[in-house]
Amino acid sequence: MAGPKVGSIGEYIREQRQRAKISLRQLAEQAGVSNPYLSQIERGLRKPSAEILQQIAKGLRISAEALYIQAGILEHREADTDVQTAIRADISLSERQKQVLLDIYESFRRENAADTGPEQEALPDREDQER
Repeated sequence: MAGPKVGSIGEYIREQRQRAKISLRQLAEQAGVSNPYLSQIERGLRKPSAEILQQIAKGLRISAEALYIQAGILEHREADTDVQTAIRADISLSERQKQVLLDIYESFRRENAADTGPEQEALPDREDQER
């Protein structure tokens, strides 16, 4: 997965701040960072650490994970299904067993997604089969 373009985290923070209708100074105060430092982040001149991103997220009242993904610290992944959540939560399984089950489950999901692609022919109706 390619990382975000340079400066995009700053642009994203600026967009979120403007949507929240708060000034740069207000966000800096709420996040506990200096006004000039936050300005440099928004302009793409500084790359904030995970800790600073967490503070900014609190100030913006958004998830820190959203900022981590935008900054390239975390990769975006789809939310777990109930099955995946159950496998991960099962304390009677080892980590290796959990991973094997998750891999098998995901392979079935990919296979089924490929089978339901647009190129698949429609199955004949029951009436057509009886003729």
